[in-house]
Amino acid sequence: MARRSKQGVIAERIGIHSDAGEWCWIGNIPQPPADVLQAAGNPPLRPARRPPLGMLGTVLGAPFLPLLLLLSLLARAQESVERALDSKEEKDRHRARKEDEKRMDAAVEQHGLDNVFDGDWNGAAGQFLLRWYSHSTHHERLLFAGPDGITFAAPRKRVSSGRDRHAQIVARLSPDEATLEDPFSGEFETRILLIRFRDDSWLRVDTEESRSELHMYALRHSSSGGA
Repeated sequence: MARRSKQGVIAERIGIHSDAGEWCWIGNIPQPPADVLQAAGNPPLRPARRPPLGMLGTVLGAPFLPLLLLLSLLARAQESVERALDSKEEKDRHRARKEDEKRMDAAVEQHGLDNVFDGDWNGAAGQFLLRWYSHSTHHERLLFAGPDGITFAAPRKRVSSGRDRHAQIVARLSPDEATLEDPFSGEFETRILLIRFRDDSWLRVDTEESRSELHMYALRHSSSGGA
């Protein structure tokens, strides 16, 4: 509830009505053909570099990386020991989760969802993707879904902290332009969502939270036949 309330506060501040919201990101944008890139005005294809404050945090944190790695290894070892002591039911549940992960990975590969978009630079998704970092050089987007369509919010420039405070509307897609889609129809607990454009082209985003409220929104509207 706290997460939804926080996103709701941001939605109210920037003046939109939202039924669901979640921070998300996209994968690396592949290099477009030279003529496509030139026709789009040679837009940036990568987010801006981390601000100096963020880089300073990385430098100061570097000496602690070996300790963090050791703690991670110890945690994995503990998890392995605990799993060995699990009951038969718990082992069955763990095995089922692993099988689900394998099936999801296979489905991702089969449908080309390991790519950031469908591959057609002339499609609506490809054209929108070309403008992604022109809208904002920040590496994440706060994606809102509601009756007015899909709204993207972010700081105009990349920040290392205060993303909620600096978020503002950077792009919109009306319901006539695109809808949200869970490509697995709720079968898997996943972070993957598709923005499906009316020409059937698509753009993949990954949410911070698995099976986020955006996933639930997409499933509700898919089952009701509307976006």
